[in-house]
Amino acid sequence: MPELRHDPIQRRWVIIAAERGRRPSDFLQEVIPTASESCPFCEGNESKTPPEIAAIRNGTRPNQPGWEVRVIPNKFPALRIEGDLGREGIGAYDRMNGVGAHEVIIETPQHSLNLADAPLEHIHKVLRTYRERLLDLLRDQRFKYILIFKNHGTAAGASLTHPHTQLIATPVTPLTLAEELNSAKDHFREKERCLFCDLIRQELESGERIILATDKFVALAPFASRFPFEIFIAPRQHHHSFAEASDDMLHNLGMVLKEVLLRIKKCLKDPPYNYLIHTIPNVRVRPRRASYWDTIEQDFHWHIELIPRLTQVAGFEWGTGFYINPTAPEEAAKYLRETEI
Repeated sequence: MPELRHDPIQRRWVIIAAERGRRPSDFLQEVIPTASESCPFCEGNESKTPPEIAAIRNGTRPNQPGWEVRVIPNKFPALRIEGDLGREGIGAYDRMNGVGAHEVIIETPQHSLNLADAPLEHIHKVLRTYRERLLDLLRDQRFKYILIFKNHGTAAGASLTHPHTQLIATPVTPLTLAEELNSAKDHFREKERCLFCDLIRQELESGERIILATDKFVALAPFASRFPFEIFIAPRQHHHSFAEASDDMLHNLGMVLKEVLLRIKKCLKDPPYNYLIHTIPNVRVRPRRASYWDTIEQDFHWHIELIPRLTQVAGFEWGTGFYINPTAPEEAAKYLRETEI
């Protein structure tokens, strides 16, 4: 019998169609192309990209070989960093200039080094780069939100196979994040507790959907998972901002992320996936609504959403907002827990 499950964070319903019973071997696998001399992200091809914004280097000069992690502007940005917002009304409509930031974090000089296979210390450097870029862009009061996201594989939206992450800063708070922020704020106003902490505590007590837990982080399959093998990773203790994560915290996160990615790679045969970091918006932005973020340090809890791209969103999902998930999260968590790595 299918189930309708409600997600209290996104305030949406999901259909768990367990009778469709899709196992890891039932999903199509994607073939990843090998390296190409024309890849602009490979070491030695620095001249093929815009000048770097930041990098972790071994004492070499900018825009030269010898880097470990490199940050560049996107060559074809969705939003541009120059200019002012120029907000205006056009009758019943509103418009503003396409001001923002769009950066690419090249995770490694090695074209085919899957993040799951990278040494833990290198994953830590990638996570530190995420944090430093976030801290830098949060100083710009034009930007309301900064999303860090990774597309792995063409089905997940990656146009280049070289391992990389993207970052986009926007002058508005995206709708998905606004819903999470409002759910968290309303829950805190009513109960004086963090919604995410409540859910994490309940999941740890149950254990049914837990994939991995350390003293600092938990990885689980959400109760109302939208997609097969969807994973939620978050600090076990309350923490509101990824930008304020300590080195020790990021090192522990690297351990969890590496193990989760290895389990996905082994269990699902290296599927395309997306992951994205949901953290608090820019509280320094001007102008902002009075008292809007008064409790955000207490009510919001940063987290990572990881989504293997095993199914397609089709007409029913677009037309209704419902998602149909053919793999129960309890089964997905069990498969991943039991996968030997």
